[in-house]
Amino acid sequence: MMNNRDRWKVYKRVGVMFFLAVVALTVVQRGSINMGAPFQIERQPRTDASEGAEHGAAGEDKSDLNLGMKSFWKASKHQLMPKKRATTQKPRITEDSSPRTWDVTNSNCSINLNLSSQNWFNSLEENFKQFMLYRHCRYFPMLLNHPEKCTGDTYLLMIIKSVATQHDRREVIRKTWGKKQVIDGKRVKTLFLLGKPSSVAERANHQKLVEYEDYIYGDILQWDFLDSFFNLTLKETHFLKWFHTYCPSVRYVFKGDDDVFVSVDNIFEFLEGNQAKNLFVGDVIVKAKPIRKKENKYYIPLALYNKTHYPPYAGGGGFLMDGNLARRLYLVADTLELYPIDDVFLGMCLEVLQVTPIKHNAFKTFGLVKNKSSKLNREPCFFKSMIVVHKLLPSDLMHMWHMVNSDLVCSQKVEIL
Repeated sequence: MMNNRDRWKVYKRVGVMFFLAVVALTVVQRGSINMGAPFQIERQPRTDASEGAEHGAAGEDKSDLNLGMKSFWKASKHQLMPKKRATTQKPRITEDSSPRTWDVTNSNCSINLNLSSQNWFNSLEENFKQFMLYRHCRYFPMLLNHPEKCTGDTYLLMIIKSVATQHDRREVIRKTWGKKQVIDGKRVKTLFLLGKPSSVAERANHQKLVEYEDYIYGDILQWDFLDSFFNLTLKETHFLKWFHTYCPSVRYVFKGDDDVFVSVDNIFEFLEGNQAKNLFVGDVIVKAKPIRKKENKYYIPLALYNKTHYPPYAGGGGFLMDGNLARRLYLVADTLELYPIDDVFLGMCLEVLQVTPIKHNAFKTFGLVKNKSSKLNREPCFFKSMIVVHKLLPSDLMHMWHMVNSDLVCSQKVEIL
């Protein structure tokens, strides 16, 4: 039999061997974790400029989406731009658990020099070259943020695209249809979307005015990119990311320009009878053709998009969508290459989700009638029946608002809601 001393020696050897085994197992596990790092590095160059790659389930969902994306830029087999991976797998969209904060802190974005050697790129006009060289720069830091706008029970969030110099338009909206209110116990809030002033002079003066304006009203979201026509798509993607991050419970979103007349009462009346899932309604344009005339504001070169028609999309002057759909649109928008026309880009996202936007006659994003000189465009009884009417100067909007909300007597309300 072993005495106590021998027994202690055996216990000591067994203990040392167990400790060494644990250490060895830990080293092996760490080694296997480090082996996976190069694969993660290879998957992230596309989001390098954003400094804010999503984490957790969101990253998994977006990977699945990338596998199932269609090419919106090329219709033929002959591709002018690099091909994306394709599969028959359908996009899978699920809600994720992304961080509840704006996670982009760096606006540095390097130019994509790989394009300069490609023939299709050299054939583009200078403004499109500029767009293509920086198209991979998807997200920028926030200069002004109001996450508290989505706290509590918000039924309808009114989101208005604006620029720094158009303070008068924002002021009229705040005094009319954009004022904070509660209708039938349901809360309505308004926010304005801005980038940075485009010119150096505006940047020096108007930026301070914007900051003071936000100090007074607390209703401006601003990002660190220049406000320009091509950057309207950035304004779209940045809002969708912001909404997905901060607004998990907002029921509906109205999104429009800062020169529109809106009837919030008519929006509520419309929503009472339309509880459809994936609701997206507006002045929908079907089978629109890309404009090839270079002098046109909406000109698109063949090298950038060579399909015959755009997917159905709603005019950007004003549209209404379900909050859950807006959160899913962010996941899709983050996988598609940016397109210079923001409302067309959103139509492309809807097509991926297999959601068909609904056309409604109460959304007039091109005026009440095409003839701009027609008296019908200034008839308050028509405005009283509309949800959105586009292209009003601030003075005209204020006048029409007072007319519609006065003791106006109309012979018959237009049956469109």
